Amino acid sequence: MFFRKNKLFIILSLTISASIVVLSFSVFAQIEDAKQQELNSNRIKWVDFNVPVSAMEKALKADIENHQNQYQTDFITLLSLLGAKYWGEWKRYKASDMDEFIQKLSSGETKENLAKNYEKYTYFNEVYKAIFSQMIGSYTIAKETDLQGNLIIEEKYGLKAYSPIAYGYSFSHCDDFGNSRSFGYRRNHLGNDLMTRVGTPIVAVESGVVTKCGWNKYGGWRIGIRSFDGLRYYYYAHCRKGHSFVEGISEGTVVCAGQPIGYVGMTGYSDTENVNGMKLPHLHFGMQLIFDPSQEEGDKEIWIDVYQIVKFLEHHKAVLTKDEGSKDYKSKYTFNDPAYEEYISRQN
Repeated sequence: MFFRKNKLFIILSLTISASIVVLSFSVFAQIEDAKQQELNSNRIKWVDFNVPVSAMEKALKADIENHQNQYQTDFITLLSLLGAKYWGEWKRYKASDMDEFIQKLSSGETKENLAKNYEKYTYFNEVYKAIFSQMIGSYTIAKETDLQGNLIIEEKYGLKAYSPIAYGYSFSHCDDFGNSRSFGYRRNHLGNDLMTRVGTPIVAVESGVVTKCGWNKYGGWRIGIRSFDGLRYYYYAHCRKGHSFVEGISEGTVVCAGQPIGYVGMTGYSDTENVNGMKLPHLHFGMQLIFDPSQEEGDKEIWIDVYQIVKFLEHHKAVLTKDEGSKDYKSKYTFNDPAYEEYISRQN
């Protein structure tokens, strides 16, 4: 009798223990779900980028002048403080406002202390980091050789992202972001059209990984490049019929900023592959921000107006040379981006 009762007690104890474990896991899962929901509710879901090129140029100048000292007059901090001051209404921008922030930071005041005065600083700081985190920094470039024929490597700091159109090739553009498009279905234009001639070399704005390379009935022959930090996706569309991409460019290719990737054309707007469905040759250039995997594709995508960014990048154009054998272009100078080198070393 004693053993029967003891056995029942053991079974009952094990059952209760198992129930407690299951309950604990259930509570833990609910807590984690609640945390995730809170994180999701705080993630950025929409961005209206309207920083004027004059503000970007001034912030870059201050960043370059002070990057070797302890001051916090870096590009992203200055834009974040101003964005928060204006609540994103950059039509209010005055150069004197940036001068004031530069003076305060150069006098030893910290960005953390200044940010306390502006409720939206954290939001704008996260947005501008997502856009510009790899565009400005240190890099090396070799343009000349010494008497022994060795490359002379220059260490530099500044704008290391490139214009999507190579040096020596002109283009025109206007702020056409949000304009109506109707092929296939009615939608807004989520990029900037750079009008130029067929065959103009297209350059990778930033180092990254080619995630899309092929035909799309809307973009024609197109290339999509994801930044190494995963926050940006660059879209280059309407590439040339017949000779769309530079040799070696395909999905999975790792590219360096300034590297030629393709050629301007007129393809797209056709249900049939390899058709010139556009009326005029141009490059559709777009930038998508991705703060969460749910924003990669679908109705949660965040595309920003890159018109002012394209103007900003015109200060840094890649110089190319043509290989007469392959008829492809390649970089004339040896440019080394630390982000590219770090990514390659991690893969190896």
